[in-house]
Amino acid sequence: MHIFRQCFLVLLACLSLSTQAATPPPTHEFTLDNGLKVIIREDHRAPVVVSQLWYKAGSSYETPGHTGLAHALEHMMFKGSSKLGPGESSRILRELGAEENAFTSDDYTAYYQVLAKDRLEVALEMEADRLAGLTLPEDEFLREIEVIKEERRMRTDDNPSGLAYERFLALAHPASSYSIPTIGWMHDLERMTITDLRQWHDRWYSPGNATLVIVGDVEPDNVKTLVKRHFGNIPARPVPEARLPLELNEPGERRSTQYLKTRLPMLMLGFNVPALNTSDNVTEIHALRLISALLGGGESARLPARLERQQELVAGASSWFNPFARGDSLFMLSATPNIQKGITLDQVEQALWQQLQALQETPPDAAELERVRAQLIASEVYARDSITRQARSIGMLETVGLSWRLLDSDFDSLNAVTPADIQAAARRFFTPQRSTTMHVLPEEARP
Repeated sequence: MHIFRQCFLVLLACLSLSTQAATPPPTHEFTLDNGLKVIIREDHRAPVVVSQLWYKAGSSYETPGHTGLAHALEHMMFKGSSKLGPGESSRILRELGAEENAFTSDDYTAYYQVLAKDRLEVALEMEADRLAGLTLPEDEFLREIEVIKEERRMRTDDNPSGLAYERFLALAHPASSYSIPTIGWMHDLERMTITDLRQWHDRWYSPGNATLVIVGDVEPDNVKTLVKRHFGNIPARPVPEARLPLELNEPGERRSTQYLKTRLPMLMLGFNVPALNTSDNVTEIHALRLISALLGGGESARLPARLERQQELVAGASSWFNPFARGDSLFMLSATPNIQKGITLDQVEQALWQQLQALQETPPDAAELERVRAQLIASEVYARDSITRQARSIGMLETVGLSWRLLDSDFDSLNAVTPADIQAAARRFFTPQRSTTMHVLPEEARP
């Protein structure tokens, strides 16, 4: 019965996405005279709206010696503007029953509010004020930078898995700024000044470097009027050139062993690959998405089914791939050995390579590929049920240099991938010359 229910839900999801792809929600796009791009998607199921303002400014825009600026400015955007004092915008939104937050990544920084549709103007006025009139008081910065340093200690320096992942990314990106951690290196946080943040805000926070995404129960003409009222008079400024973070195609095999304060060993294996934004063959990128799902997408995927349950080599294994990076990407596998069986990291590494070589030698059969494709589609359908996720997908695509229209054609792209495409992508990208391998062991295991 449980298996039948899973199959039924996957089928329902596929039918839903097929319908959605045929008739995507009404979406409207315009650009203000000052360069601010605005995308509005109608969703009238509930009287709620999400507003997200995205900036092309993440850690991949930073340079050595000046890291952590994008994330630090995200914190300071809540510390006062020309109309409101520190924390006042958050207090007002809480009193309205709204949700707000922000996030920073390699490729962008975004700020969002979810609120009743008749309160949208409140969010727009606050966001426009932060864009044009951020105050950046030094006393607030001196307090907040200590919060950020403690965040780094907790999430990275005192967290073995976070520290290992940070070191892995630095090793895996020898030529691009994707080696920079989003929170920044500690020695850069310690010497960061309020002047650094003011310069970062002046450089990247301009209308022409931002995209405003609004999704929900709205009338486009009314929204356009509100956006022009609050953002239209903000002066345009030149947008600096930002080169894509490109990697070497074949940087050569890289290996590292890390001895950290961890109880369990761990293996990370990654391959330098293009993303949709940098590839000359987008079918290969969609094939990599399906390979990631085929290897690690749920309990029926190959890694948990073969390495964990059948061979009992690992206690857990996963795969990850981001096709929507601004620059090149990384295809990653990770696993923890079954220490109860005495399995070593060398054995796990060999087993992971065997799974990749199996794809290179024999493409998946049609039934397996269809199952994996259906599962991936089902997860996409589920995510798109949320107006926040819709807005996030639209904003992310636009901000990394793609188009929000890819959201409505994604099903067709996945559906076009064949077993032969899977095999071709595996053969091209899963090579030692593209690989980074890291063994993470407890400190006690150090020779």
